[in-house]
Amino acid sequence: MKHLILISIGAFLFYSSAAQPTSKMKISLAEWSLHKALQSNKMTNLDFPKVAKTQYNIDAIEYVSRFFDNKAEDTTYLSQLNVQCAKYGVKSVLIMVDDEGNLGDTNAIARQQAVENHYKWVFAAKFLGCHSIRVNAGGNGDSAMVKIAAIDGLSKLAKYAAAFNINVIVENHWGYSSQGNWLSDVMKKANQHNLGTLPDFGNFDTYDRYQGVADMLPFAKDVSAKSYNFDDKGYETKIDYSRMINLLIDHNYSGYVGIEYEGEILSEKDGIKATIALLNKLGIK
Repeated sequence: MKHLILISIGAFLFYSSAAQPTSKMKISLAEWSLHKALQSNKMTNLDFPKVAKTQYNIDAIEYVSRFFDNKAEDTTYLSQLNVQCAKYGVKSVLIMVDDEGNLGDTNAIARQQAVENHYKWVFAAKFLGCHSIRVNAGGNGDSAMVKIAAIDGLSKLAKYAAAFNINVIVENHWGYSSQGNWLSDVMKKANQHNLGTLPDFGNFDTYDRYQGVADMLPFAKDVSAKSYNFDDKGYETKIDYSRMINLLIDHNYSGYVGIEYEGEILSEKDGIKATIALLNKLGIK
């Protein structure tokens, strides 16, 4: 009986201590959660603010660069997007940028071109009121050489973005970046105030996902709540969300937690709603 009482008290302490810190975190919606609808032309990037608010009651959104239709510098288009955000009371949080070259390219000329390719996205992020662009630290070669290149490329881009008050944040997006200790070392050595990480719960290969997120959290300026599938109690079947949220609490994280549903069993709509319900259950609204 004494043992059962201790377990009960322990559970109470866990939930009572978790309720207060998690209230500081906020839910956002990553556009990739809707990539099937976007790729099949069932919606467009301009529809994203409306969809986020009216279908999911989410008021913060994270764009994906490929859905801008090459209009990163088109102020008329960006103004239309701002109008939609204002109409539905939605905040633009960041732009996830892909396909602009490797910021960790070991070829100095190619790396510099990749840095400059991201300038237009810094402009777009500033115009839309985002706090960050999410970039990749990719590169070919051995770990040490790519690390040196990534420190250089990311530092140069961060210095450029600082003039716009925009952060440059790196996701664990396969390759060396999905090794938490590698990426955290890049952050330490680059040492730029507006350079940080975006820990994704799902993008790890052989590296332990919980250790990887813990490695990245000291530098985190956003978090991606990747989800795939759910059991009959509403818990993610591949990722221990309770453990992940406790890591965020332990590191005093208080920013956005972006839903990025990537499953194949539930529809995009149902997968997003299931992820919202799980985050709500764990104290994030």
